Amino acid sequence: MINYLRSGARVAALASLTLAGLSFVPQVGAQTNFPIKSIRLVVPFAPGGVTDTSGRLIAENLSKRLGQQVFVENKPGASGNIGTAQVANAEPDGYTLVLGFDGTMVINPHVFDKVPFDTLKDFAPVGKIGNAILILVANPSLPAKTLQEVVALSNKQSGGLSYGTSGVGGTPHIAGELLNQQSGSKLVHVPYKGGGQALIDVQGGTIPLVYTAVAGAYQLVQTGRVIPIAVSSAQRASSMPDVPTFIEAGLKDFVVDSWVGIFAPAKTPTAVVTILNNALNQVLKDPEVIAKLNTLGITAAPGTPEKFREEIKNDLARYGKVVKAAGIRVD
Repeated sequence: MINYLRSGARVAALASLTLAGLSFVPQVGAQTNFPIKSIRLVVPFAPGGVTDTSGRLIAENLSKRLGQQVFVENKPGASGNIGTAQVANAEPDGYTLVLGFDGTMVINPHVFDKVPFDTLKDFAPVGKIGNAILILVANPSLPAKTLQEVVALSNKQSGGLSYGTSGVGGTPHIAGELLNQQSGSKLVHVPYKGGGQALIDVQGGTIPLVYTAVAGAYQLVQTGRVIPIAVSSAQRASSMPDVPTFIEAGLKDFVVDSWVGIFAPAKTPTAVVTILNNALNQVLKDPEVIAKLNTLGITAAPGTPEKFREEIKNDLARYGKVVKAAGIRVD
């Protein structure tokens, strides 16, 4: 009798576990069936720029991988803060994503008095798209053709040596201030409303130096209208193999790449983030996508959400120190 009761209890327990397991299956299935509808990728900038173009390229190819349309919605304003904050407050279901780049996610929190999101708390990184290499270029008449000569000249000239960028608080501005802090140079920032006008002025001799993306400076370097000083990536740019890195030029560990990636709202299910990350990595291994990103000056960088989050944490800390030391603020 006792054995029978024990046996019955075991059967009941097994039945209970089986029912529990069955009740759990639909929940897992709901996550792994993602996506079942279109996905919105918010680009927090106006159409037409490199960030927007790269976002549209990725969206188009993610649509093919995921079997659902990934459409771009531009939400410009406040240096990317408006569109980014909108996604931070969106439903964490994987159907609303944001294209984030280092300027918005790791520099804005330091240069604005108040930012309407917390990069680490309000977002789940999906994955990095790639890195855009930065370059320091000079007017051909500048009597300084190497980094050492630029540093020396900046210290000799009264008032230092001016360098232009696309604006206050952007990655090129941060790179220039970091160069001052690590090399002892006296470079004076001249902000422009976009990198295009800065490049026009350096050609005309209005300013001696410009810090910008390799993609924007490539043709000017090739035609000799500007002189390349160094690139701030870990390795030389494949499009400019003869231009040294800042590390090769004597600055230890000087690496400042401008990156772009995809983020979901915090608390997005891990299974959904994994699906999105896998699809993104497949896209970034496509030779055609790699080639198109290269034309935008972006080197594809597939990887895990965890690795991307670690890089974001490191950049937040590193750039925070640069911003504080340089006293950079955006009104």
